[in-house]
Amino acid sequence: MKPKDDLVAGIFTPVIAVLQIEKVSVIRDGKTILDAIDWQVLENERWVILGPNGAGKSTLFALCSSQMHPSSGSIQILGEKLGAVDVFELRPRIGFMGSTLVSQFPEDETVSDVVLTAAYGVLGRWQEAYELWDESRAQALLTTLGVRELGARKFFTLSEGEKKRTLIARALMADPEILLLDEPASGLDLGGREDLLRRFDALATDPLSPATLIITHHIEEIPSGSTHALLLKSGRILASGPIADVVTSEKLTQAYDMEINVSVVNNRYTASAIH
Repeated sequence: MKPKDDLVAGIFTPVIAVLQIEKVSVIRDGKTILDAIDWQVLENERWVILGPNGAGKSTLFALCSSQMHPSSGSIQILGEKLGAVDVFELRPRIGFMGSTLVSQFPEDETVSDVVLTAAYGVLGRWQEAYELWDESRAQALLTTLGVRELGARKFFTLSEGEKKRTLIARALMADPEILLLDEPASGLDLGGREDLLRRFDALATDPLSPATLIITHHIEEIPSGSTHALLLKSGRILASGPIADVVTSEKLTQAYDMEINVSVVNNRYTASAIH
């Protein structure tokens, strides 16, 4: 990992790059999905990734989670170069939550076991032996995400919001060094969304929480604790940096090819098209 010195109270303390992407491109069937991406995420940052459909957000997440390799360029995740590291050793250090996980659990899997099995990086509980610490951590995370009372329920009987909270708890189970959340608030009603974002805010203020990357299609779903934003368009970075510099009327107007007005109240964003 590449350290970056940060002067705090007169003392230099290293701030580590948990993700380093240099000149990365992804080409599939002759189509360029990502084009010459340069991006760095530091350990104390909370990023949100925005952009129109087809901008390359999901492909970028697949790269960051080591599920995909680039066509060209270099990616370092937690100091390990993709392509030169055993991804099965790397992946337990990465917390990931996405809708693609939902269908991969056994039909009789309980909520508690969905979270607990992340300690071994498996989908479905078989013959693994878990320590009391593992079980206590799983219960604590379910409590943090507000679904502890659902622990004995079958995962597939949960509502959309309850499933997402469970999967976020699972993503945190192995104490990851980087956390990737793919549209965690999509499909939730207003109450569910606001409750989930409140819990994200609590995580963001915890100094022990990992660096976080969140994909969202709606800026209303950006947690108030977010520090940085990456705005993609047509596979390229349109803007990247502190969130207040990126999530602006001007930048979103460029990204979506329509005039958009952005408002900010108490570090929460809203957007509306200007007709």
